[in-house]
Amino acid sequence: MNSKYNFQYFQGSSLSDLFTQDITDGSYGFILNYPATASWAAYPNRKKYFIQDGSSEASKTSFDKICQKEPWKNLAVLGDRLPGIVIIPPPKPLLEYWQGHLGFKYSNIEMMDGSTYLDDLSHSERFDKLITLFPFDCLKPEKHAVASDTHYRLLSKVTLEELGVQCPKYKSYNLHQVNIADIQLPQFPYLIKTSHGLSGEGTYIIKSPSDLNYCLEEIKKYLDIKLLDTIIVSEFVKNEVQNYCVQFYVNKAGEITLIGTTGQLVTPEGNYLGGVIDYGKTDMSKFFEMIANVGDYAHKQGYFGVIGFDVLENQDGQFYAIDANFRVNGSTPLCLQRHTLLRLGKEVAKYSSSYRMEGTLESILITLKPELERKDLIILSALEKVKYGKIYTDLYAIVTGETIEQMQYVEQQLQTKGLKLLS
Repeated sequence: MNSKYNFQYFQGSSLSDLFTQDITDGSYGFILNYPATASWAAYPNRKKYFIQDGSSEASKTSFDKICQKEPWKNLAVLGDRLPGIVIIPPPKPLLEYWQGHLGFKYSNIEMMDGSTYLDDLSHSERFDKLITLFPFDCLKPEKHAVASDTHYRLLSKVTLEELGVQCPKYKSYNLHQVNIADIQLPQFPYLIKTSHGLSGEGTYIIKSPSDLNYCLEEIKKYLDIKLLDTIIVSEFVKNEVQNYCVQFYVNKAGEITLIGTTGQLVTPEGNYLGGVIDYGKTDMSKFFEMIANVGDYAHKQGYFGVIGFDVLENQDGQFYAIDANFRVNGSTPLCLQRHTLLRLGKEVAKYSSSYRMEGTLESILITLKPELERKDLIILSALEKVKYGKIYTDLYAIVTGETIEQMQYVEQQLQTKGLKLLS
């Protein structure tokens, strides 16, 4: 262990347990959905806090992902102390499954009207402060639990070099001040990133002229719809052997609690698919100095909450931070299963947002009942859909095992029962 730091693992299993130490000075709620910029959004983020969630209407992050699948995943592990605000309630079978298997009451779900919720919250006497994944243009700044300008700046890819950790060399460019055609680009390979891309959107790995042309077309689209100010051009980390997401909580006093470290599953294009964790063998001490520096920086900026930073390890054992997310991360619910699964002797787990199974959720809960009872499978989110007259269900889920081999065997057995892994 790194004796200079005395960081301890979080002992709870819910987001409420993490945040409860910091929400005693008022009435807090957690808005579980991201803002969006699509035409369906009642409150699009198009004024100040730009989020790159698709460069055209056809490629925008979908309503069901933003308002159903993603918020429900965090609602699953929210716990009972912090009210969770949703604009679409989770399906009744999913809620009943959570209640039976995750151990929370879910009496703190705050259902709000999606067409008025940010106005209602801005003028609410029920909530003094709202925890968010990203600042909302249409929520009053003073209602944000973390100052909205500060949060937006922390979430920017431009901020990475200020965090006090080793990162790839990069330069940032404000495209209202610099013509993109005048930027001197490095030799292939390198990366171009938009400042606030969502889940891998806006990250372009440039290995060829065709990659560059595609990237420049996308950036032009973002500029045309006035949803982008800044890009960064970054070195490419070569000889990568591991991709980690290191997660911790920094409280209002600046104290750090470890949440966990996952190995990240990403597509060759850089899009996030999920994470794998070994609760027993993961040694977070190799990241302690990075955690201390990032946490100290966040605290000095006035941030409190979950932080996850992405780290690449190369074949020489060097660590490079490539992104920092000052919010609940995609694999935070996976990390929060640590104590529950270790008590069952399950040391390895994999989270994916890309499972699918034919049939209704109710039928799936019956088919997979033995695996769910043993916690071989934990369902975090589920949404039924219909295609060509057939019902299927998209699942965000965790597959577990005593070892990685056993976890893979469990996943293969689940596949024989009809659980598919897309992508």
